[in-house]
Amino acid sequence: MTTLADPSAEPRATADLIARRVPGYSLEAPFYTSPELFDLDLSAVFARSWLFAALDAEIPEPGDYTTVDVGPYSVILVRDDDEVVRALHNVCRHRGSRLLNDPAGSVGNIVCGYHQWTYATDGSLLHAGQQRPEFCKSDLGLKPVHVREVSGLIFISLAEQPPADFDDVAARITPYLVPHQLRRTKVAARVDIIEEANWKLVMENNRECYHCDAGHPELICTFFPTYGYPEDEIPARLRPAHERYRQAEAELEARCTERGMPFAPIEELDNRPSGFRIQREALDAAGESYTLDGKVASTRLLGDFDHARLGRLSLHIQPNAWFHFLSDHAVTFSVVPLAPDRTLVRSTWLVHEDAVEGVDYDLDTLTHVWRKTNEQDSVFCARVQAGVSNPAYVPGPYAPSEYQVEAFCAWYVDRLKEYQGLD
Repeated sequence: MTTLADPSAEPRATADLIARRVPGYSLEAPFYTSPELFDLDLSAVFARSWLFAALDAEIPEPGDYTTVDVGPYSVILVRDDDEVVRALHNVCRHRGSRLLNDPAGSVGNIVCGYHQWTYATDGSLLHAGQQRPEFCKSDLGLKPVHVREVSGLIFISLAEQPPADFDDVAARITPYLVPHQLRRTKVAARVDIIEEANWKLVMENNRECYHCDAGHPELICTFFPTYGYPEDEIPARLRPAHERYRQAEAELEARCTERGMPFAPIEELDNRPSGFRIQREALDAAGESYTLDGKVASTRLLGDFDHARLGRLSLHIQPNAWFHFLSDHAVTFSVVPLAPDRTLVRSTWLVHEDAVEGVDYDLDTLTHVWRKTNEQDSVFCARVQAGVSNPAYVPGPYAPSEYQVEAFCAWYVDRLKEYQGLD
């Protein structure tokens, strides 16, 4: 079982690596391969940040729950009898047994299968069998985990004192999310894949499209491959795509302005504990959705949208999630470290709560582009993991279009410095 790193040993093991880190270059091999660094990542990053954990649509009714495992932690997300989303440590207060072992389900109460201690869905202890007279149930409720629900997205923090800047992040992204009305959606599909790569390689791969033109034929049917390039550095071969992007972007901005929908980028990826980026941008082809022809995958649009060609609202939140919100559906992606060279990537597709499969949408059409893209990225990440594990590997320079990869690495290194008390 993965255990959290010994804080007294971590500075000695990583201070030199952190000090040697050269901005604009990839990280040294141990950051991607070392078991000690992996444990440190769990302690310094995943146990101290706000993490995207689940969707409001996954637990729509009282008693519905889903479980989330992060390193040695297991967390229950459950909607209580008052329809409030609760996050609780999945540990019985009697002798520590795990309480819920299924990934998702529905309960009346939470009952430990070992000695039948019984908890309400708000975590309070209801029954504990015969106990001494001085036994106090109110002292033995399930330990809570910090939880925030933001326009249908559920975040948790395992820290005793989670980053306070998340209030600001939530306030700034909410106006972008509200038109999609995620609370009025349902889960159409969820796909889990295990990538044979360190979690940071998975995140870095997602933060650039340098590889998209050659590596993602399905995605670039609608995703402009000039993403991340400075205006004056667009390669000649991508100029036609960039001209289409400029025209489509002007049209999108006009439609958003008419509807009072924000679209301008907010990018604060590496200068705060809860780094994030959000922007609504145009899509290529028909410009409506992530499909091979760019047309909607679901004819039942989200929320009260009256127009399908509203581009993609893309959100990225450090350290473990990215999202795409379209007029007809939404796709969420979360990353959970499993081992130094293994990462769980979970993709979830949402459609309008009233959309009917086979009538309003075809499931294969809805999921095709990102299923293929995820499969391709899994191969790329595994190859990079093999490369950084090779003694011949040395950090290489990032291209200008990979500036968000640099921002992610800078944010990550800052979290390690903060945890270890380094300058």
